[in-house]
Amino acid sequence: MAVLVTGGAGYIGSHTCVQLLEAGYEIVVLDNLSNSKMEAVKRIRELAGKDFDFIKGDILDGELLDDLFKKYDIDSVIHFAGLKAVGESVSIPLRYYQNNVGGSMSLFESMKKNGVKNIVFSSSATVYGMTDKMPLREDDPLGALNPYGRTKLMIEDILRDIYASDNSWNVILLRYFNPVGAHPSGRIGEDPNGIPNNLMPFISQVAVGKLKELSVFGNDYPTPDGTCIRDYIHVMDLADGHLKALEKLSENPGAVAYNLGTGKGSSVLEMVAAFGEATGISIPYRIADRRPGDAPVSYADPSRAAEELGWTATRDVIDMCRDLWTWQSQNPDGYGE
Repeated sequence: MAVLVTGGAGYIGSHTCVQLLEAGYEIVVLDNLSNSKMEAVKRIRELAGKDFDFIKGDILDGELLDDLFKKYDIDSVIHFAGLKAVGESVSIPLRYYQNNVGGSMSLFESMKKNGVKNIVFSSSATVYGMTDKMPLREDDPLGALNPYGRTKLMIEDILRDIYASDNSWNVILLRYFNPVGAHPSGRIGEDPNGIPNNLMPFISQVAVGKLKELSVFGNDYPTPDGTCIRDYIHVMDLADGHLKALEKLSENPGAVAYNLGTGKGSSVLEMVAAFGEATGISIPYRIADRRPGDAPVSYADPSRAAEELGWTATRDVIDMCRDLWTWQSQNPDGYGE
């Protein structure tokens, strides 16, 4: 039996593929390489010391999906594939809805047709929208603030509706908080296209000399140092969470959501200081205007994942910063062309 990993060449997908292979799973990876590189696939094989089939293709291609399910003995799907930049989603919402929601519907239709009913879906804390109530729990009200977040929420709703119509499906929705860091080897990591959208890749590109300074968006939030607080989670902890979720599918859990976070918030300036502590590099920054839609504080209550999946985050912000710098310093241009 194999696990189909959509978007498996991407940032979180690549780290999860390494963990899956090391845990003895057989995987098949599908990725259109729109936001990832073939070099990542090569390095997954190198790190795990195992081979797997990689298919360059799109989840919008229903015929290709049907062929995959017929060719391979696929038992479960981990679904990462999707566009993921919040700002870009505001500029080109139709592309996000077509790709993320349309592609997911194409995948689910093919799964149904081919009798594959086990799925772990890569969701996001953006489904919680704007709220002052912290920490965020899985049963809190949902309401995304941007097209990217709305695509995640729509896909969650679609999966819940599929389960309601046929409860032989097993659906786990993993709501990530803020993934950072890299594989400790430095061989795989986050390789954003263009100027990074997220804090830590931005910091590491300043450290490596590709960017002049960090822009800190707002220092007048109602937080101890005035900057936004987020729940940063090491990508290796996140990858471990997917393995725990995959194991949980065998217990027929139904359709259930889990937060994957540390349960602790760190401000932007605290992360800048942690990077300096972990690497010895001081990051120049300037205060810029707030970004619209940024919540002052967001962090998880991860207790359900601890109780039901047996999963907790074990790496701290120093680990995250150190492993991020190992990756960035060894790969100043990411995976290259």
